[in-house]
Amino acid sequence: MQRENHYDESQIQVLEGLEAVRRRPGMYIGSTDERGLHHLVYEIVDNAIDEALAGFCDNIEVTLNLDGSVTVQDNGRGFPVGIHPKMHRPAVEVCLTVLHAGGKFGGEGYKVSGGLHGVGASVVNGLSSHLLVNVYQDGKIYQQEYERGKILYDLKVVGETDRTGTTIRFWPDVKTGEDPEPGIFETGNFDFDTLKTRFREMAFLNAGIRIQLTDDRGEEPHTEVFHYEGGIVSFVEYLNRHKTPLFAPPVYIFGVKNGSTVEVALQWNDSFNESVFSFANNIHTPEGGTHLAGFRNALTRVINDYARKTGMLKASDANLTGDDVREGLTAIVSVKLVEPQFEGQTKTKLGNSEIRPLVDGMVSEKLTAYLEENPSSARAVLDKCLSAARAREAARKARDLTRRKTALESAALPGKLADCSERDPAKCEIFIVEGDSAGGSAKQGRDRHFQAILPLRGKILNVEKTRIDRALGNAEIKAMITAFGAGFGKEFDPSKLRYHRIVCMTDADVDGNHIRILLLTFFYRFMPKLIEDGYVYAAQPPLYKVTRGKQEQYVYSDSQLQKLLDEMGRDAKPEIQRYKGLGEMSYQQLWDTTMNPETRSMYRVEMKDAIAADELFTLLMGDQVEPRREFIEQNAKLVADLDI
Repeated sequence: MQRENHYDESQIQVLEGLEAVRRRPGMYIGSTDERGLHHLVYEIVDNAIDEALAGFCDNIEVTLNLDGSVTVQDNGRGFPVGIHPKMHRPAVEVCLTVLHAGGKFGGEGYKVSGGLHGVGASVVNGLSSHLLVNVYQDGKIYQQEYERGKILYDLKVVGETDRTGTTIRFWPDVKTGEDPEPGIFETGNFDFDTLKTRFREMAFLNAGIRIQLTDDRGEEPHTEVFHYEGGIVSFVEYLNRHKTPLFAPPVYIFGVKNGSTVEVALQWNDSFNESVFSFANNIHTPEGGTHLAGFRNALTRVINDYARKTGMLKASDANLTGDDVREGLTAIVSVKLVEPQFEGQTKTKLGNSEIRPLVDGMVSEKLTAYLEENPSSARAVLDKCLSAARAREAARKARDLTRRKTALESAALPGKLADCSERDPAKCEIFIVEGDSAGGSAKQGRDRHFQAILPLRGKILNVEKTRIDRALGNAEIKAMITAFGAGFGKEFDPSKLRYHRIVCMTDADVDGNHIRILLLTFFYRFMPKLIEDGYVYAAQPPLYKVTRGKQEQYVYSDSQLQKLLDEMGRDAKPEIQRYKGLGEMSYQQLWDTTMNPETRSMYRVEMKDAIAADELFTLLMGDQVEPRREFIEQNAKLVADLDI
């Protein structure tokens, strides 16, 4: 049989319109899960923010509608409605139906912008089952509708108005099983708190802009407004509100050069953690980049120069390191530039080389002046930095005791660790359990081939309130660092991790929850990559065993128990066993319910937003009691199955 080897123009596939977006949505919004769903809202709001950056918009209103759609309204100039010279169609239609069409590609529409490569509006249209746009311009209201990116009718005038701006309402294309079209998104449920966090951040980064978020899906509408005249200074004050600042107000640095704007706000507090967040054109850059490098270089140099000048650092003393000067620092570094160059599709790192010396120079000049003009504040900061340096030296000595040993030195692993025989980290998991009885059951019940057990004695140290040198003196923390094998802090190396599933297995009660939070605090502050890369899990042991005749069922909460009893009928009178701790379960029960990969239930710990995570750990585990009490009072009603 002759092999077909014919290849010509008929085999070249051209995807019409927005079909490419629908065929490969992940290329444009990252994913089709909850994160990608929310990205649709961000893209439309980003367009309005770009209008604000250009000086034509100061009010944005976002509404989550009962029918699953989202409405975004702004008071900018509105999409252009004139005929596009090349496409011979209204410009608003071109922006919503043609990829890479917009005012961000070399034109004079926007000096700086933050939308996703300028394709945001058309991508949202392509991934929506329905989209309605209204443009308010020149005294008229223009309207057009689309279905999965396809035009339903030509742009038309539907009324008169005395305002300007754009209103877009879109219905995400969700998989339902009822529609003949396959759908795009796994879920259509927008999370109010996720959007609230993002919009608060955007309002901080753009002083004076007002963003209103309304949820119309409940019995009563719920609205929150974000508006900060102080901009990123207010942002730093907000992040430090549960901490004790060393001085007030925060230092503010602002400058414009060659079309690029640099804004920095910074303030030290009495905590031991660094909270520095960088942004480029309103986009959070969690991996930093040239703007953050410029800031860090300037900060370390200026603090050292001032310490030498005032004699707080002697000639024989070593320089303070970057870690020393950033202990307890909260800072926002925000730059806005004409042509940002991001590394990677997800824009997590800024690559523009010219921005580094720009930030470095501005921070050096303004921070030096601040320290000289505010000697008492400067003294407080330097005392903090010098104290951090002494602790670092103590930590260095303790660190040698926790370094990962080679295979020939395996005896150096913690004595209480029951290790597994498998050596491929991707196949290995370690259960962190509290107490000898639970540890004993877990060791008996585990699969020794791939499951390791590390029992801890009591509650570990709260590292949120502890400097690194003291934390490293804690036996339980040292045991975890040594067992994991990847180091900690700046030296943490995920490639050396000995287990790719680190499971917090604590009792299903209040004490167990507290221990899990202490563990998560330790991971987040000392090894954040563990959480970021998805290595941390929480086991879900049962709270009850319900037996009726020969039938046994495990129940994981009080509400589940009531539901099961209702299903059985109140005359059934089953035997109910309440587990007060993991140690009360036989090793076989622990294996069946909590450790067996075939039958267990566990969830992966994720960190959706670094700023929100930092804020929550400070609130829950920090020194200030009153804000924590308020948080508990406000959220107690959400805990339906609290077991005391």
